[in-house]
Amino acid sequence: MTDLIKLSLTETIKGLKDKKFSAVEITDAYLTQMDVHKHLNAYITETPELARELAKAADKKLANGEDGLLLGAPIAVKDLFCTQGVRTTAASRMLENFVPEYESTVTAKMFAEGAVMLGKSNLDQFAMGSANITSHFNNVSNPWKRRHADGIMVPGGSSGGSAAATAAFLCAGSLGTDTGGSIRQPASFTGTVGMKPTYGRCSRWGTVAFASSLDQAGPICRTVADSALLLQAIAGFDAKDSTSVKKDVPDWSGRLKADVKGLKIGVPKEYRPDNLPDDIAALWDQGASWLRDAGAEIVEITLPHTEYALPTYYIVAPAEASSNLARYDGVRYGHRTGEKVSSLDEMYERTRAEGFGDEVKRRIMIGTYVLSHGYYDAYYKQAQKIRALIAQDFASAFEQVDAILTPTAPSAAFGMNEQMSNVEMYLNDVFTVPASLAGVPGISVPAGFDGAGLPLGLQVLTKAWDEQTCLNVAAVIEQAANLDLTPEGY
Repeated sequence: MTDLIKLSLTETIKGLKDKKFSAVEITDAYLTQMDVHKHLNAYITETPELARELAKAADKKLANGEDGLLLGAPIAVKDLFCTQGVRTTAASRMLENFVPEYESTVTAKMFAEGAVMLGKSNLDQFAMGSANITSHFNNVSNPWKRRHADGIMVPGGSSGGSAAATAAFLCAGSLGTDTGGSIRQPASFTGTVGMKPTYGRCSRWGTVAFASSLDQAGPICRTVADSALLLQAIAGFDAKDSTSVKKDVPDWSGRLKADVKGLKIGVPKEYRPDNLPDDIAALWDQGASWLRDAGAEIVEITLPHTEYALPTYYIVAPAEASSNLARYDGVRYGHRTGEKVSSLDEMYERTRAEGFGDEVKRRIMIGTYVLSHGYYDAYYKQAQKIRALIAQDFASAFEQVDAILTPTAPSAAFGMNEQMSNVEMYLNDVFTVPASLAGVPGISVPAGFDGAGLPLGLQVLTKAWDEQTCLNVAAVIEQAANLDLTPEGY
């Protein structure tokens, strides 16, 4: 049974089709692993009964020769996607007891393809964080540790629970969301593959909103092939989402090939600051070398407005968060203060003070400030102009190259107890935020380890709607790196 959980998602689905094991068997194997490693706190809500029901239904379909991209595959779902009849908390006190009466489009698509949901994975509260330390349901631990050290490492954020669950074999693959790097950065920290598709590729309907012009669903898996398959299952147009784009979903999985012959790969000079750690710089150079050896041409490019990306993001995202989180007022649903109040305004104040954590409050306040009278033009309007320039940088770059290669994060995972300022925490997204602002697809693929044995990822970016090239380039890096990505003890 232990061997079953070490199969990749694609291997799992093939094994189920070949009747080497049943969906119930592999589901039970994952549920056992989840029990053994509860200390990781990767899940907020486990759903073993539902998982076994779905597994039994998958086995019946398999016996009848029915098909589905994910038929019988055990998946973890970030607790930001509304799941009908299953608690959806956004890792917050505000939604601690919220049970949706509807299904998000992304999870509905996943279930339609036969997936088995093991539970709702932990995250930074309302997806706001880079370390998975802001959850109302306590921190998530990274299964990876520094060599010869006992300290607990963070898994990255905000999709840290999904990433940790995937890395520790607590699921065959998982769903996350990426606003400014919340899939790619935790993937880098946990030695998994994380992909943010083009903005508009996956429906946002039924997903608890953080920043509406940035949020995108995507997969966190153990291989590039798994990511292609899971993304294929959840992508597609949705009339219920005004930001969803009417485009056919390609057969990314079937067309996946580790081939970059004749491609031009851009290396942006702005992504190599003076303080870039040596192991990150060396890995980036190694990745470029692998692609060159595979037949690609490496081209230095410029993305001149990169230095403004992070401050732009931390104006745009909090502004949208401020608007989106205004709905949590204690009237319609979610937490309401139990304290005695003398007015409606006081009820609002107490409810929101109790229901939101410190980081969420911080971002709401920043967002409210930059949208307020007298500051809108100075901050938010200027940020939108710079965002347009960043998008134009990428558009110009993709006239010269087929893909862009960068580090995913400026460091490996850091210790849970290592004190970092808010600004230092925000800097974790320095390499992922620009692509989010531009809306282009990006993937983080494990490519090496730092000196302490912690995984490091490389990021591949491509033009909008060209996820196939993104996946193909990542597959070349994955093949060349050829890493054992099993954390010690798992």
